[in-house]
Amino acid sequence: MVPRYSIAEARNRFAEIVHALRHVPQIEVTRRGRPVAVLISVEEFERLRAIGAGFWSAYSDYRDAHDLAELGIEPEVFAGVREPSPGREMGW
Repeated sequence: MVPRYSIAEARNRFAEIVHALRHVPQIEVTRRGRPVAVLISVEEFERLRAIGAGFWSAYSDYRDAHDLAELGIEPEVFAGVREPSPGREMGW
């Protein structure tokens, strides 16, 4: 279970909470019993930041690692897969 502290309690016990992040990856801060923020350890932050640089970066890495022409996928394979209509009418 993620430890939770109210904003007032977190303000009063900030140093203790920061030290607790050595043992837990995250701590929730609440206002009126509802979560409004999350404190995370540096290790957790680095882990989350390293997960991925985004779709385009992953796609580019994939294309660099694989010769797509070698896969022999002809454009006809995708014929009829995409809906050709421009979309639905919007009544703004």
